[in-house]
Amino acid sequence: MDKDLLELYSDYLLSSFTHTTATGLSRMSAGEVSHDRITCFLASEEMDSRALWHFLKPLVRQVECDDAVLVIDDTIEEKLSNTRPRLV
Repeated sequence: MDKDLLELYSDYLLSSFTHTTATGLSRMSAGEVSHDRITCFLASEEMDSRALWHFLKPLVRQVECDDAVLVIDDTIEEKLSNTRPRLV
């Protein structure tokens, strides 16, 4: 897994207020990352729970302690749109 590309893609999704595309990410990176590379990356990896834990385990182990808990909220919220709803 290309962790740098995953981080870049994640940041792009979190910071975008409009539709996200591989071309949009490529444009945002000034062509440093091609849209073909992004598309191949997204098509090549399937992120199941085992792969996710393998990816996150080092971070979790780094911050774990005996007197705390880790709460993960997987709620998905719609982003507010910059456009007004059309009246019909």
